[in-house]
Amino acid sequence: MQLTRRTFLSKTATAVIVAGTMARGRVFGANSRIRVCTVGFNGQGNSHIRSVLNLKDEAEIAALCDVDANVLARGGKTVETAQGRPPKLYKDIREALQDPGIDAITIATPNHWHSLGAIWACQAGKDVYVEKPLSHNIFEGRQLVAAAEKYKRIVQHGTQSRSNATLRRDIKLIHDGFIGQIVESRGYVYKNGNRGPIGRGKPGPVPDFLDWTLWQGPAREREYLVNTTRNKPGLFVHYDWHYFWDYGNGEIGNQGVHQMDLACWGHNRGLPVNVFSSGGRFGMDDDGQTPNTQATTFAYSDGSIMTFEVRNLGSFEEFDGGNCGNSFFGTKGFYVVGKGFFTYKEGKASEREAIPVTAEATDKGGPWERFFKAIRSRKPEDMPVSTLDGHYACVHCQLGNISYRLGRSLEFDPKTERFKDREANKHLSREYRKGFEVPRLA
Repeated sequence: MQLTRRTFLSKTATAVIVAGTMARGRVFGANSRIRVCTVGFNGQGNSHIRSVLNLKDEAEIAALCDVDANVLARGGKTVETAQGRPPKLYKDIREALQDPGIDAITIATPNHWHSLGAIWACQAGKDVYVEKPLSHNIFEGRQLVAAAEKYKRIVQHGTQSRSNATLRRDIKLIHDGFIGQIVESRGYVYKNGNRGPIGRGKPGPVPDFLDWTLWQGPAREREYLVNTTRNKPGLFVHYDWHYFWDYGNGEIGNQGVHQMDLACWGHNRGLPVNVFSSGGRFGMDDDGQTPNTQATTFAYSDGSIMTFEVRNLGSFEEFDGGNCGNSFFGTKGFYVVGKGFFTYKEGKASEREAIPVTAEATDKGGPWERFFKAIRSRKPEDMPVSTLDGHYACVHCQLGNISYRLGRSLEFDPKTERFKDREANKHLSREYRKGFEVPRLA
């Protein structure tokens, strides 16, 4: 059955599959450029656009999509100036996904849209670069992994650490036992930046330039809140949605997921069997819900542990990597990202002996080069991070938040991705708005 615009926009993604709309995607020749649509670009999406424009021999911006008319118009002019031709402009991602002139989409919307947008794209035959975190909750992350496998799509997570040649070399050394068995890993985010009070809100009119229904997408329906203390369009719009459970995952799922992905990569134990997280929102006179100070401990089936800290009250430089960092402790030595390998030795940090590394870091290529390479080769292993590994990093962030919200330690089954706690399992997914349901594929 032929898919019409009206059919696509009025049916759920599941119905689209029934309608026979799965496209296989274009086969790329040596000189053909990948046609990209960036969805959501008031913030990080702008870096997506710049990255694509900088790889003009590989790809081009064929279209842009945003629910904010002002952002959309501004982005269109920027791309036209850079490319010499205007991109197509869409407000609704479902319309963009119908466009046969789009090969891949990049998603930098608020978190609650990440998985659904990416799954719809897979079903429409598009490859996906999805910003971190790739999911808002554990259920939908698993469904995105299933969608990538089922529809044979490239789905790359927007964390960058695994594209770093030095880190790729060093993490391989860790996995090969260079410093013995890893028994503890640590990640932290002490980033301040724009993480101050976000203000307070009250019900008010939706700005003419914003489609509030589409912005909410799969989240529950709620009234628009204007910001009464800051000069912003609203309390959630833009950016500060990060600090509300309906839309974001707090700082552990914002900047934190970058360090969490690196921590999971080096620790290399999959998912934990126990999690405990505690903290609070301190020093902030605002309506934000998520903690700005949070400490989480993960325990794994072999007894090893991983700790992760978030603190937005100040950007404090530490020995192991500045205001964001990772370190791994083995039975024969330890590794600090950005510093190198060290032996254990009592005394001052400056007296610790470095363990020399003779292997060269030769595995070059940034995240966008690797993304486009994977699209051309159709080999998921050409991505720097698999969709499943991206999911695992996000699950860690979400587990920490669930433990924090419930205020207790939780047992978790890595095989079923469920808790041994009925109340905790209610946080694995959410009730989706009609027409924006995340389909169950696994």
